Amino acid sequence: MTKKLLFVVTLALVAAFALLAADVSGKWVAEQPGRNGGPPRQTVFTLKAEGSKLTGSMTGGMGRGGAAPAAIEISDGKIDGDKVTFTVKRETPNGVMETKYNGTVSGDELTLKFTMQGPDGPTERELKTKRSAT
Repeated sequence: MTKKLLFVVTLALVAAFALLAADVSGKWVAEQPGRNGGPPRQTVFTLKAEGSKLTGSMTGGMGRGGAAPAAIEISDGKIDGDKVTFTVKRETPNGVMETKYNGTVSGDELTLKFTMQGPDGPTERELKTKRSAT
């Protein structure tokens, strides 16, 4: 009887932790003002949560005209409750540029802080994204 009770309690705890994980799967869109009054630039994250693992891709944000030519896969993605972390690696003429993202999900808003290497050293910025209905 004790083993059965322990098994049921363990399953209930595992289910409770799974329910506490943020609902991050889906399409998230951030819009930033364009340079010199130009059209706004969009960054789109398409994310998929599988337990504590996060996979997906990113388009936009950087590159000519404010948009990347193709989706870039994220790596090292993790979810811990309402916290997410992942890395985006881009090939550039100067080598691989790595940007690390960490953020918090709250309902239909995902606030991301990201660190990237700039000409004067690492730069940290914040990006607010909204869940897309499409």
